[in-house]
Amino acid sequence: MQKRCFDIIFALIASACAIVPAVVIWLIIVSTSVGPAIYWSRRVGRQGKFFMMPKFRSMRIDTPEVATDKLGDANRYITPFGSFLRRTSLDELPQIYSVLRGDMSIVGPRPALHNQHELIAKRAALGVGQLRPGVTGWAQINGRDEIALRDKLRFDQEYLARQSLFFDLKIIVLTVVTVVRSRGVSH
Repeated sequence: MQKRCFDIIFALIASACAIVPAVVIWLIIVSTSVGPAIYWSRRVGRQGKFFMMPKFRSMRIDTPEVATDKLGDANRYITPFGSFLRRTSLDELPQIYSVLRGDMSIVGPRPALHNQHELIAKRAALGVGQLRPGVTGWAQINGRDEIALRDKLRFDQEYLARQSLFFDLKIIVLTVVTVVRSRGVSH
């Protein structure tokens, strides 16, 4: 209950701070690429339930729905503004909506795509599937796109064991540092 209250308060404050940048991002996306500014991705949430997660669209509308590392040449799908959005993690801003809805938390394991079956099964086996997925997480700040599945699972399991308000605050601060340094972003 304490975590959910924290999520709601943090998301409301973030919403107020992000409204002007979000409008600017929206306008840049629709003026520099074909398609909607928001991309809705089918993700796996708590207890394996699916939900639709919004992101600012950083890829072309004809991009296959797979993890970025599975695209081969992901750079050919990135929109003119998409690289900046991904590097700065600003593409994640609309996920505040998912936090307010209760589909996500501010901090938790990043939500798996609906077709990442191995990740979903292994998280469930480790008990990580009981957690609400996060906008950021322990694995996210320890490598983002660059870590292997086994390492991601290890970080997710460590988060499950260590979760607390203090640990969440630490992860939020480290997320800011990681984003500022653009560390761990492959595309």
